[in-house]
Amino acid sequence: MEPQLTMQNRRLETEILARQGLRLPPITLKCLRTAGIYCQPSVSIEHQHLAKKYVLRGVESGGAVAEVGAYASFVDKQGNALPWLQRVDSIGVNGVHAIVVAPALIRLQMLRIERTYDLLITRHQLAKSGDNQRPRLESSILFYGRRGGLEMELWRKDAAFRGTVRPVFYTRAGERVVLPNDFQDAATRITSAVCCLGCRHCHLLGPKLIAPDRTENPNALDVTEERGVSVDAVAGGAA
Repeated sequence: MEPQLTMQNRRLETEILARQGLRLPPITLKCLRTAGIYCQPSVSIEHQHLAKKYVLRGVESGGAVAEVGAYASFVDKQGNALPWLQRVDSIGVNGVHAIVVAPALIRLQMLRIERTYDLLITRHQLAKSGDNQRPRLESSILFYGRRGGLEMELWRKDAAFRGTVRPVFYTRAGERVVLPNDFQDAATRITSAVCCLGCRHCHLLGPKLIAPDRTENPNALDVTEERGVSVDAVAGGAA
């Protein structure tokens, strides 16, 4: 009976980790609050009334001070950058940077304490929920690296190497854990994000691409159109 309970507890812990993100101890949360770092890894289901469909919503957020950094953002299933729905500017730093909506999201969340890193990569998608019209959120873990190391001060003297390096993770037995190929570039970029002091910009999400020839892509948005287009139309483009 005890082994069964242990397996059930582990399964529940894995589901919570996949859905909610890194479970940080109170002392770490207090440190992030004291440093003024706001990282929101949650993923929510939203309904687009005009398009009559459901999408997932995520927020790119976080930043760093010298001692600690935390960041969360999203890419597509192939690890490619997603266009933001909306940039968010604020007076403070190390907070919310942009919002993204899409039918499916890959979330990357990283915590840095000095030169030690935790990285969680999870997949989030909509799944049918019985007879209920509202779908449920299906989440799974793609990679979970704990206490990875990178002996460089990317927030200070080694800042020139940001965007080219990422931490190395090992198993308990000392074997190196290799990141999935599709997400190596995204992991490098989020490593930069948790070393970006007083962060005010996006590291993973980007602006919507504009096709130079509208005959090739008549659905592309230009800057003037994007100002007045509905949220649903932009979200449809992000998908």
